[in-house]
Amino acid sequence: MIEVENLTRRYGPYVAVDDVSFRVHPGTVTGFLGPNGAGKSTCMRMITGLTPPTSGTATVLGKPYAALGNPGRHAGVLLDASAQHNGRTGREILTLGAIMMGLDRRRVDEMLELVGLTPAESRRRLRNYSLGMRQRLGIAHALLGDPQVLILDEPANGLDPAGIRWMRSLLRGFADEGGTVLLSSHLLHEIEVVADDLVVIGRGKIVANGSKAELMSAAGTTVRSTDDARLANALEVGGFQAGPLAGGGVHTDAEPRMVGQLALEQQIALVELREAGTAGLEEMFLQLTAADAREGVAA
Repeated sequence: MIEVENLTRRYGPYVAVDDVSFRVHPGTVTGFLGPNGAGKSTCMRMITGLTPPTSGTATVLGKPYAALGNPGRHAGVLLDASAQHNGRTGREILTLGAIMMGLDRRRVDEMLELVGLTPAESRRRLRNYSLGMRQRLGIAHALLGDPQVLILDEPANGLDPAGIRWMRSLLRGFADEGGTVLLSSHLLHEIEVVADDLVVIGRGKIVANGSKAELMSAAGTTVRSTDDARLANALEVGGFQAGPLAGGGVHTDAEPRMVGQLALEQQIALVELREAGTAGLEEMFLQLTAADAREGVAA
């Protein structure tokens, strides 16, 4: 369990994180979403004790992270895959971690195999690692102490499609066995695939928080018809938001039942009618964070 209560961080007049509260429950993957500069990384640094909060609290397994005895045995953390000594090998980094945590050295080999780093790769200096290899090593280090909680900031950066699928399976399996996962990512689709719950932050404030099913349902409806323009107009007259989709059709905040009823009244034949799903989730995300987003970026 991760509990964040009224967490705030100020830098002079600038408020990076503003009264943020949410929970991450055991057995779930919680996706932490927001554009660059929204406060995600600052919030995760406060949860892990690296940045002191101005006010509010954050606990991991009922305690502040710094108060956990041998914290790596309880909560695995990956905030920056490049924050390791470039002159050390991957194996040396994991071995030092095992020594610090009081683990059997065999755990190092288990983690290297788990994340797909070969014996030859494990003997390379970190300066010769690709970003994807650094991410795999960082995930291995986070899992080294067999923790109950994982806190991961953008772990998919640098991974190829096969690596992203592997990571998704790994995190899903960890949660299904009762683990707690807080996962920050700019890859909205990957978060949508693996997450149970979503927390969306913009300008340091929580703008959406709930189960994926609830938020996707709130994301609205996708509809295609024989006269999309007339249907969109009917929806707007009925008090709903409606806008064209790039590939044709209409996205609206009306429920599918109401869309069907209006189409019937207007005698417009429907070609497709469904909950908006991922496209609607993306649209909702962009709307909620529009004031904080940079063009082409959602991190």
